[in-house]
Amino acid sequence: MSEHSQIPLHDDETIAEEVQPHLKEPTMYQVVLLNDDFTPMEFVVELLETFFFHSPESATKIMLEIHHSGKGICGIYTEDVAATKTTVVNDYSQQHEHPLRCEFEPFNPKES
Repeated sequence: MSEHSQIPLHDDETIAEEVQPHLKEPTMYQVVLLNDDFTPMEFVVELLETFFFHSPESATKIMLEIHHSGKGICGIYTEDVAATKTTVVNDYSQQHEHPLRCEFEPFNPKES
């Protein structure tokens, strides 16, 4: 079927044109944890396993990247999911009296 097709609405000569919607992929965001000098490494690994479903090995690798590079990517999500995960992780860190900060930013696959 072409992008535009004509569909008769009634038996008379009135015709409506059906237009196919143009679907666009949602903008993706990366959730990142920022390094600090106070949050225990074990707590960071726990967060990565609990909230981002990383394996112990993957969580440890990301934790070391955070420690050495200053930040590490936890996952890539749509804006709503990234915002929710960021809020949940920041609240959890505060509840456990750790200064760990979680943020989200637009994901650029060309930078990965």
